[in-house]
Amino acid sequence: MDVTTLLILLLVGAITTYFSGDKLASKVALGFSLAVLGVSLKLLMAFNQGVGISYLGNWMEYPKVYLAFQADGLSLAMVLLTTLLIPLIIFSSFSNNYPNAKSFYALVLFMAFAMTGTFLAADGLLYYVFWELSLIPIYFIALIWGNGDADERRKAVVKFFIYTLAGSLFMLIAFAYLYQITGNFLIGDLSRAKLSETEQFWIFLAFFLAYAIKIPLIPFHTWQAKVYQKAPTVGTMLLSGIMLKMGLYSVIRWQLQIAPMAAKHHMYVFIGLSIAGVIYGSIVALRQKDLKKLLAYSSLAHVGLIAAGCYTLTLDGLSGAVYQMIAHGFVIVGLFFVAEIIYRRYETNTISEMGGIRMQTPKLSSMFMILVLASVALPGTFNFIGEFTVLYSLAQTNIWFVLLGGTTIILGAYYMLKMFQNVMLGQTNTKIFADVSTKEAIVLVIILALLLFFGLYPKPIVDLVTPSLKEIIFNINRFN
Repeated sequence: MDVTTLLILLLVGAITTYFSGDKLASKVALGFSLAVLGVSLKLLMAFNQGVGISYLGNWMEYPKVYLAFQADGLSLAMVLLTTLLIPLIIFSSFSNNYPNAKSFYALVLFMAFAMTGTFLAADGLLYYVFWELSLIPIYFIALIWGNGDADERRKAVVKFFIYTLAGSLFMLIAFAYLYQITGNFLIGDLSRAKLSETEQFWIFLAFFLAYAIKIPLIPFHTWQAKVYQKAPTVGTMLLSGIMLKMGLYSVIRWQLQIAPMAAKHHMYVFIGLSIAGVIYGSIVALRQKDLKKLLAYSSLAHVGLIAAGCYTLTLDGLSGAVYQMIAHGFVIVGLFFVAEIIYRRYETNTISEMGGIRMQTPKLSSMFMILVLASVALPGTFNFIGEFTVLYSLAQTNIWFVLLGGTTIILGAYYMLKMFQNVMLGQTNTKIFADVSTKEAIVLVIILALLLFFGLYPKPIVDLVTPSLKEIIFNINRFN
């Protein structure tokens, strides 16, 4: 068994879900997502035992393109994040009645297929194909099943699609240029290409435009808040929990290894830009009156800190970034799910129209509080491991970076606790709030269990990703 089994199963699952009909679509999609999770865990066990699970085959002779899928600790960590979150996201939607449900759930699985392929691809053109494929399902999920006014939703989704597509074209041009030098798109050959400092700068910049839009980093973030707000919660979870990790993962896997000299020479610029996103996202989050928009800007601040860790070019920075990617994936999905639970009862995302929930459902309030504390990196949660490691790497680079980047802790604690107070406490809304259901509780308990377990015992993830990151650091420093 190799990693192509995951991709085949997800693709077959998407097709089967579509032909299963609207009544069975959600259950069929959940069944396939759980099967994929089982396969990914089996592949992890094989990887830990030293069994090769990568795949290399020919796809096209001219241009020379390989069906190359690389399964190292870093890519497996991202695949596991994806395959753990997809069944949770699907199961969380069981209380919703979507029109044309077969298409909706088929698109969710197809998006999982595209994102998994992006994390595994080791050929540049194959990677680009999967990167672009992931845009198609989220475009239709947000456009057809989104919230609010149809015209506003269409404008937000089209802007997102054009932004990301335009940024990706620069990355494609960079791959085409590299192909002229190496004769193929394999990442190993691309990372060993002999490029001048000027060539590396332009290639680095081309990749940066694609990744900065996807992550997003300021000033390329303008699509994010509206799309997060207008997309259905399942779409928002896919975007924030997994899709933005494609950009952060790609910085480590592709950008830093192919253009390491450019990364070193302009390190301070890109760390500074990332930290500016931390400060900007936190300040704007303070002013939000819509719960989903507040969480969107909170996410912007957190991914800015993760990107800053990546651009330190240190093992601590890359390690902390990967830990925080995984932790952020679970936390943000949990937070958006709580927002969805509240919306099901109150039919509003406006914070001022909430309140008084804790008195009616202390279970939900307690679980939401743990998610909030995890979001602000309370010790004992997995977020603390990632955030502390990133801040430590920034301190090694420049003390001002850690002082400015650390504002995410102070500001984050302020706006998240203030949000919790306004949403859960007080007597603002007297409407009856139904207690959290068993299905809803299962999703939240699993997320909280993962965050607390890895917060207290992160060794499995540390052992999984560290060898891959050490190899990447070695490649980055090969010109020293």
